Amino acid sequence: MKHLWAPWRIEYVAGEKSEECILCQKLQEEADEDNHILYRGKHTFVILNAFPYNSGHLMVVPYEHTGRFTELSPAQVVEMMYLAQVCIQALREGLKPDGINLGMNIGQAAGAGIDDHVHLHIVPRWVGDTNYMTAVGQTRIVPQALAESARQLRPLIRQAAEQCTQTVNLVGDSAKEQ
Repeated sequence: MKHLWAPWRIEYVAGEKSEECILCQKLQEEADEDNHILYRGKHTFVILNAFPYNSGHLMVVPYEHTGRFTELSPAQVVEMMYLAQVCIQALREGLKPDGINLGMNIGQAAGAGIDDHVHLHIVPRWVGDTNYMTAVGQTRIVPQALAESARQLRPLIRQAAEQCTQTVNLVGDSAKEQ
């Protein structure tokens, strides 16, 4: 059995937690650049993870505060998955990863750090991106600052999202009718 260590995440894990949902808080502050919110859709938004596993680690988050994916409306789920596609396209164009992890941790037992507000992680991966510094030096090297990732990805996500917004609205509206 292999053991994976993530000591760079201890700041988040052991840090003081706000009583308020951090995702809702960031959304309400309307300081998108400072909070690394890259895009606001009709039902969901895209934000960089403040404690990334890799450069460009994004999350697609519904505006609705719920820990249950099954409570989201079809329109919210459609936009969430659509924005995942948009983000993957932007990451491939902007950061050129070798692969991408896409997933949700629903509930604390499943590894959710924020278990009361569902969100979809999109993590770009490169061959060899787990290096010796993590295991030996207890240091995680993320080669790009959040502000630089935001600067690079924000226009790509906006451009791709705006090209297909009409399609998402049509699909979302037809899902509501069913």
